Amino acid sequence: MYDLIATSTFGIESITAKELKALGYEDLKIENGKVTFEGDEMDIAICNIHLRTADRVLIKMAEFEAKSFEELFQGTKKVEWSKIIPKDGIMHVVGKSVKSTLYSVPDCQSIVKKAVIKSMSESYGIDTFSETGPVYKIEVAILKDVVTLTIDTTGPGLHKRGYRELAGAAPLKETLAASMLLISRWNDEFELIDPFCGSGTILIEAAMIAQNIAPGIDRNFVCETWPSMSGNTFDIVRDGARKSEKNKDIKLIGYDIDYKVIKVAMENAKKARVDKYIQFQKRDFMEFSTSRKYGFIISNPPYGERIGEKEILPSLYKHMGNMKKKLETWDFNILTSFELFEKTFGIKSTKNRKLYNGKIKCYYYQYLNNDKIKNMGDLLINQLMD
Repeated sequence: MYDLIATSTFGIESITAKELKALGYEDLKIENGKVTFEGDEMDIAICNIHLRTADRVLIKMAEFEAKSFEELFQGTKKVEWSKIIPKDGIMHVVGKSVKSTLYSVPDCQSIVKKAVIKSMSESYGIDTFSETGPVYKIEVAILKDVVTLTIDTTGPGLHKRGYRELAGAAPLKETLAASMLLISRWNDEFELIDPFCGSGTILIEAAMIAQNIAPGIDRNFVCETWPSMSGNTFDIVRDGARKSEKNKDIKLIGYDIDYKVIKVAMENAKKARVDKYIQFQKRDFMEFSTSRKYGFIISNPPYGERIGEKEILPSLYKHMGNMKKKLETWDFNILTSFELFEKTFGIKSTKNRKLYNGKIKCYYYQYLNNDKIKNMGDLLINQLMD
């Protein structure tokens, strides 16, 4: 068994933890940017393939205090790296240091690499390593003089599902889009509209959730090349995931004023195998109307990061607020960095939480219709357990 870490963007750790609980994991430890739990090789495969909101799955090799380079070296050397890394493993060390005595990240990386080599040398009885085999990315993370050493099992981040080779000018990460859906109270019984759909990420993630399509099912992971991983572990998990996929009748609609962007969204949906579940339309939100009594708007509208956007934001957000007043029984969930959003929208949000879209600090404003779905709770999380 390993101590595993599912890393996540700041603000969604609790959502990642709920996902892990839905997958059957217990004794979770939630901290800033990560959730720690126990698991084996099969669990590494399950989490990489099934987690929608996590960034990576790491193996925690050690945790200890170090205020000097000697303490860092000795603490790293004690780790039995040879249990995971073979003689020909490529040992790539990255690092970060926050509020710690050892603040020079390049020096810390160098010390850790030397200590790993020393440990490996004692285990294998050799002095030099070819480093021509599989890749092992080792991270030394130091926070307030506490060192955490990990090995990354994922490779390219989990947001890289494989369906979005094409994206708009300000793409929303797939993991953040999934988080927005899981935070909202949407479930597939209700119509979902993204009036600023861009490359279609929110709607594609919604379709994948509704149809129980595992987000990592169509990609590979770096640990699949490791000799310590059983050859068919990932194949077993992928086969099980494919057998549990659904084919529900759902109503997902995306608008954008740019037809070229709509074409990109349609192509992305096709690559994700969910194009038949989503209607993409070239349409201006200013012309939006609906006869449905209940529904959800979940969107990441323009918020002034691009040239020429700031001038249109007040009228756009004011119109959105007026639309919410007309659609009293609809839920609106809006992610934006625009600081005057609530004032411009004209309605105080039911809830809001701070989230990061890349390095941009945003707030996720939720306008909930409490009379519509009483005691709904976390239906989407429960849906993942079906």
